[in-house]
Amino acid sequence: MIVIRPERLIIGDGSQSTEGMAVVIEGGRISRVCPSVELGADRDRVTYVDAAGASLMPGMIDAHVHLTYDGSPRPLDYKLATLSDSYPALALQAVRHARDTLRAGVTAVRDLNAPGGVVLALRDAIAAGHVEGPTVVACGQGLSVTGGHMDKGGWGDHVAFRDLNAPCDGPDAFRQGVREQVKRGADCIKINLCGGSLRDPNAPYKQEMTDAEVAAAIDEAHRLERHVAAHTSGGPSVTMAVRAGLDSVEHGHWIDEQTADLMAERGTAYVPTLLVNERNYEIGREALGGSDAGWAWLDRAREDKWASLERVHRAGATVVMGTDAGFMLPHGSMTARELELLVHGGLSAMEAIVSATSSAARLLGIDAGLVREGAIADLVLVPGDPSRDVRVLQDLAALRVWRAGREVAA
Repeated sequence: MIVIRPERLIIGDGSQSTEGMAVVIEGGRISRVCPSVELGADRDRVTYVDAAGASLMPGMIDAHVHLTYDGSPRPLDYKLATLSDSYPALALQAVRHARDTLRAGVTAVRDLNAPGGVVLALRDAIAAGHVEGPTVVACGQGLSVTGGHMDKGGWGDHVAFRDLNAPCDGPDAFRQGVREQVKRGADCIKINLCGGSLRDPNAPYKQEMTDAEVAAAIDEAHRLERHVAAHTSGGPSVTMAVRAGLDSVEHGHWIDEQTADLMAERGTAYVPTLLVNERNYEIGREALGGSDAGWAWLDRAREDKWASLERVHRAGATVVMGTDAGFMLPHGSMTARELELLVHGGLSAMEAIVSATSSAARLLGIDAGLVREGAIADLVLVPGDPSRDVRVLQDLAALRVWRAGREVAA
């Protein structure tokens, strides 16, 4: 039995933190949440963790990661790595990325595209206790039209890929694509709805899937009891997809008021992945390269995403924390910065915490994200008060993390 007695307890549901509480862990779950004074002091059979000045909260959940990618600052590097490394090599790298993620206080993730069945196998290995890592919810491979966001060209005609992505064309093909990923064990479905466009500065997005393809993919996924996430840039195609039942809008640089209101009405979550936008500017144009038009697009996307977040938040739609870790940013070490950016974008510190705990857990459909009796004991103990300043979560060396009741080694 483990008893954690923090100075303050953050439940994860948005309620105010409380002081003088204790959390009891038995058999990997939270068996009791009660005032500390109600507990005895039998130290022979109990491990006490007394943490004056610290806060106990649910483990964080990152709803958008790519565990096989290494976070290289150059997008071309990860593209080449998936071709030059074998799938077993990628799986071994993903094990390290999963451990780094967990040690940063992230106890669950949603992986939204990996080659082959690499992350599906990693998910099962973690669940079986063979390797250490967070709970993994995975889509397997993302579904994209031929030549779309996840099936881009640029290779010689003699180059052929196997299981690197899942291109589909036509409504029936997307239904089949959904079924194939579910057959492989996918927990959710990822579609690549729309991407960026440099053709018209006033319409910096383009729809890739047809309306019929979107409707077919979402309908089939829901029929098979899987939620659907969509890579998006923005515009009318997002509105259409939300009407069709889309469960989460990923990235979403351009979300207008109509779409924000519709998302709130339909229960569609917004995963803005703010940090990956900022990484372009931290890495810099000299290192990344790119055309004037491309950087003009990035400038506008960066500015307009803040406005989109404000609209979605004001409309009352659910905001969920996701980083895109693996793509231009490392796993774990930068995750908590996403919370800081959400606060910068208008959420309160507590709302940002909820986005990374109970709201994320609901989207992923997992038993996590709340400190409550009976829940899996996925917990983070952090010095200070993240409900006042989320930046305290960025000091990874100061965190203590429990995954299913077992403390994670630093």
